[in-house]
Amino acid sequence: MRVDSLTSASGPTISWRAIECWGAGISLFVQAGAVLPLFLADADGALSDSARSILRVPCFPVYLFTIVILVRHFPQFILAIKRNFIVPLIVAAPFLSTLWSIDPTTSLRRAIGLLFCLLLSYVLAIRFTPRQLLFLLFATLGTCIVFSVVISVVSPSLATMPDGAMRGVFIHKNVLGWYASLTILVATAVLIDGTLGLRRTAFTLLAAALICLASSGSMTAIIATSVAYCLIGFYTLLQRSSSIGRVVIVLLFIQLSLGILISLHEFLVPALEALGKDATLTGRVPLWELVDRKISDRWMLGYGYQAFWTVTNPEATHIWLMLGWAAPHAHNGYRDILLSFGVMGMVPFSLMLPQAIRQGASLQCHDPQYGWLWLNVLTIMILVMNLTESIFFVQNDAIFILFAAAIIMFSLYAPVVSMKRSPPLQAPSHDLTSGLQIS
Repeated sequence: MRVDSLTSASGPTISWRAIECWGAGISLFVQAGAVLPLFLADADGALSDSARSILRVPCFPVYLFTIVILVRHFPQFILAIKRNFIVPLIVAAPFLSTLWSIDPTTSLRRAIGLLFCLLLSYVLAIRFTPRQLLFLLFATLGTCIVFSVVISVVSPSLATMPDGAMRGVFIHKNVLGWYASLTILVATAVLIDGTLGLRRTAFTLLAAALICLASSGSMTAIIATSVAYCLIGFYTLLQRSSSIGRVVIVLLFIQLSLGILISLHEFLVPALEALGKDATLTGRVPLWELVDRKISDRWMLGYGYQAFWTVTNPEATHIWLMLGWAAPHAHNGYRDILLSFGVMGMVPFSLMLPQAIRQGASLQCHDPQYGWLWLNVLTIMILVMNLTESIFFVQNDAIFILFAAAIIMFSLYAPVVSMKRSPPLQAPSHDLTSGLQIS
């Protein structure tokens, strides 16, 4: 007989659903890198080797929680794997890359961390509906943003970068910007949804996130937020249109997106120069030129998972000397995939994205009552963020965990919804808000 609760010797009972909800929320908070890294980092947000060792410790309870939940719901886990074989293939890629990695030890160690992060994505996908995951993020990211505002008032020196930009409870202003952008999306989704009864709290959280976004000065996050609101309009219009209308809307959206990308490629640098702004995108343009040369040197298999940007790699050292600053990554997620896995790794990733976007859009059109809108927007937001930042395949990172969870959830629900127009899995018997209560 299945045990659905735990009872202590003194009598109180804790339901497994409460453990799942609290465990998932705490896991995302830990993987977001809030609070603790701030106290271990220096003024510039850099972490020493000893600090990084300390930060690995809180990850172990997260890994344990992930394993326990997946073991309890192993059939659902296997079903999620069967419905999207590309995700397991991507999980295997970092381990396979150790065979040709220039630093096999580093690649293997980081591959293990990535494996557990993707397992957490499976937990989120199989144990939470889109609306429940929205509430979970509303509470988790909201806590990070509120703490950021509070600490900026209580201890401005701690919550501010040397250049005066706000970083809140995170180690860098850009990270605050990313999570402020995601919080704006989540708060807006709660306001649009209306079923959670948190409109007043959502307005407050939206205002706090906007303050954090503006104070961080992260252009990547500002652009991603602008894209998010455009996408909300696009998916809403897509859902309300007829079949033929949807085809027209998608074609127009694709043409508009391509036009914007071409315009940015041709006119962005001259426009920045005319406005007196940094035309190198804070050093990214010369970095990308150097990185592209290194990619072409090992275009087939790459240098091994996250093995390129290490102090033992002379190729990375050469780039740092040429730039005059130590870039921690390529500041472009797509280029970092090529550095790690080459074309052989980019191909399955490129095949996975269109399928996920198509499945997400189909769910939004045919099964909107489950709250798919924000997950669709989140997926493309992260794709946009990776144009100037590296978030793909980052271990112990909440944003990539959510990105993978969205893709897994799309593939898990889409086949059954397309055939029966009904949910593929029985939704958890307890609502998330009730699951947070300990009886």
